[in-house]
Amino acid sequence: MLKEEVEQLPVTLRRERMLQLIAERQFVRVADLADAFSISDVTVRTDLAALELSHAVRRVRGGVIAPVGGNRTEPTFEQAAVEFAREKQRIGEHAAAMVSSGMSVIIDVGTTTTAIARALAARTDLEQVVVITNGLNIALDLERAIGRLSVVVTGGTLRPLQHSLVNPMATLLLERVHADLAFIGCNGIDVEHGVTNVNLPEAEVKQRILTAAEHSVVVADGSKIGQVHLGRIARLDQVHRIVTGPSAPADELRHLRAAGAEVVQVE
Repeated sequence: MLKEEVEQLPVTLRRERMLQLIAERQFVRVADLADAFSISDVTVRTDLAALELSHAVRRVRGGVIAPVGGNRTEPTFEQAAVEFAREKQRIGEHAAAMVSSGMSVIIDVGTTTTAIARALAARTDLEQVVVITNGLNIALDLERAIGRLSVVVTGGTLRPLQHSLVNPMATLLLERVHADLAFIGCNGIDVEHGVTNVNLPEAEVKQRILTAAEHSVVVADGSKIGQVHLGRIARLDQVHRIVTGPSAPADELRHLRAAGAEVVQVE
C-alpha cells in the first residue's frame, strides 16, 4: 500500500491492518509501523495501547508481538454458516416474527442475520416492509420477496470475507434514515465489555446501525455469549434485546440478566 493511501485510513481500519501485519510478522517494531502507515511514533503507541487493552497484541520492549497462541482469526461467511446452523435458523425465525407489515428494518451482516433475512423472505403474510442491509448476500436472499418487501443496500466498500459493505461510504445512507427495528450480529457478548466484533470496520458500521433504529436486537448463537473481541459495538444498556440459542452457557446468561439485559433464549 502506498503511503499516501494509508494516510487517509480511518483509525479503525488502520488498526485492523496493523493487526494483520503483526499477525504475519509476529514481531514488529514501533518505527516499522510508523513508517508503514505514515504516522508518528506517538500515534503508533496510542494505537498499540488500544489494541493491547483488548488483548489483540502484546507490547514488548521496542515493539509489539502477536499474543501467545496467535490472534483469533475471523472465519469466512461460508465457514461460519455451517457452525450452529440449526440454532441460527431458529434464532432467525424468532427474530423475523418480530416484524410486522409496514415496518422498516435494518439487517446487519452475518450468518445469524442471514437466517433472519431468509425467514423474512419466507413470510408471505408481510406487506410494505422496507429492509435496509449492508450485506450483499442478504440483499440477494431477500430478492425473491421483492414486491412484499423493498430492499435497500447501504453502499460502501466491499469486504469479501463477509460479503459486507464498510466505510468509506457505508454509513452515509444510515445517517439519513430512522428504522423501526435493527437486527445486529456480533462475535461476542459479555457483561463487562458489552457487544463486540472481531472486525473493526464492521464494528463501526454496526455502531451506526444501532443509532439508526428505534429498537435494536442483537442476535448471536450461544457460542458468542461470554466472548470478547476487539471492536466494541455497544454497552449492554444500549441494546434493547439479545436473542440467543440453547448452546449459550447458563451462567453467562444469568450474569447478563443480572446486569439488566433482556435476553431471549430460543429452543
